[in-house]
Amino acid sequence: MPRITIIETGLVSPQFRERHGSYPQMFQRMVATADSSVTCDVVSLANGETLPDPAALDAILITGSAAGVYDDVGWIAPLEAFVRTAHDKRIPTVGVCFGHQLIAQALGGTVRKSEKGWGIGRHVYRIAPDNGLLEGETIAVACSHQDQVITPPASARTILSSEFTPHAGLLYANGTTLSVQPHPEFTADHAGALCDLRRGLAPDSVVETAKASLTEPLDHATLGGVVTRFLVHGGS
Repeated sequence: MPRITIIETGLVSPQFRERHGSYPQMFQRMVATADSSVTCDVVSLANGETLPDPAALDAILITGSAAGVYDDVGWIAPLEAFVRTAHDKRIPTVGVCFGHQLIAQALGGTVRKSEKGWGIGRHVYRIAPDNGLLEGETIAVACSHQDQVITPPASARTILSSEFTPHAGLLYANGTTLSVQPHPEFTADHAGALCDLRRGLAPDSVVETAKASLTEPLDHATLGGVVTRFLVHGGS
């Protein structure tokens, strides 16, 4: 069974980490729900650890972060090079939120802070037909972001989209790279806590609407299962 290497690019604040866990722990729970036989390793860039050789890894999962992919952070350029190598060598790779944006930027896309403001709470995304991974017409997943992929790389097909986030899910032509803007690893409780954290940054009406939306059903298990299978089975 392949091992998934989780690249931790952001740290959950101490008050949230005690209740909800770190980002790697959230992803480990997500993966275990989909396939209890999968083992995960963690490389924490956010704690100063260095990147391994991607060619030596079975599968790669890049987490969210409070950083922007355009920020002056020392590990971002090496992570972009890491992504390009993994992509060229067809190592199964998935990015979520910051990871989604980082992969897009590394492979030639454009990412910036959106004039639409904060995307928080439960968002519903249209599923592109015949994408080979997700069935159905829509999927509902929690998100928390201002930055967006504005122009995807030429090698990417948009498979999740909404009016707020036109390029919320990208599947790359190499068949082993996938990224999504929303967070299948989040619980509704954690997503709600992040809504409260945006008070004063996002309009109160946006925060209240986002919190209320989280009482509706979420398809996190569905998307988490897709991500896990993609990593375990090499995108096939």
